Amino acid sequence: MTPADAEEGASGIHCRLDELLAERGMTLTRLSELVGVSVVNLSVLKNDRARAIRYSTLRAICDALGCEVGDLLEVDRR
Repeated sequence: MTPADAEEGASGIHCRLDELLAERGMTLTRLSELVGVSVVNLSVLKNDRARAIRYSTLRAICDALGCEVGDLLEVDRR
């Protein structure tokens, strides 16, 4: 990650939420209902624009998707 990326808020972490939802045939709206997080906030996470995530939210998403944190978040090595 370059200093310019850091200034723009790029975290170097990629969220695989879109892929996991597709694999499970689940919509973002349904996930929102299951975890109690707004569609807008999940969209921010899905599009790698989130600056932070609560552990409780992370746990709720993983529980709803039947996955581990490492399945959802990965280091972006680009």
